[in-house]
Amino acid sequence: MPQIFNGRYTARIDKPLALFLIGMRLNKLWAVHKWLPVFLAMPRMLAELRRDPKAGLLSHRLYFSGRVLLVQQYWESFDKLLAYAHDPSAAHFPAWKAFNRAVGRDGTVGIWHETYLVEPGKYECLYANMPRFGLAAAASHVPAEGALSQAKDRMRPD
Repeated sequence: MPQIFNGRYTARIDKPLALFLIGMRLNKLWAVHKWLPVFLAMPRMLAELRRDPKAGLLSHRLYFSGRVLLVQQYWESFDKLLAYAHDPSAAHFPAWKAFNRAVGRDGTVGIWHETYLVEPGKYECLYANMPRFGLAAAASHVPAEGALSQAKDRMRPD
């Protein structure tokens, strides 16, 4: 079980990083032969990234909601995220080709992603009685005290 940090905490970053949300939607539940390979590709990619910290993935978390699977990822930079996505020797490249070959535009499985740049002083977060989570799992995890005790103050650059 992860360590719970009692009290109020926030995250601090000293350089920009990228928040990458990627997911899939099971549009046709009975078409397991179409969505299962897409589903299984993500754990392979995440395992590959865990083995290579220089690739730039800082942390990730999986979420399920009905027909949707979401992976929240924090990256050292947008450039490192793009480098991984376009590396022909990495697991992403063949998974993307296989998706396009097997599913393409047939509507069986939906996929999506969103990328956000998180810059110092342009984010706000609070974690109370939580393990390291979200941005705090990817960055410095610090008590939300003093100058960091209020949301309006956490949004300001140092």
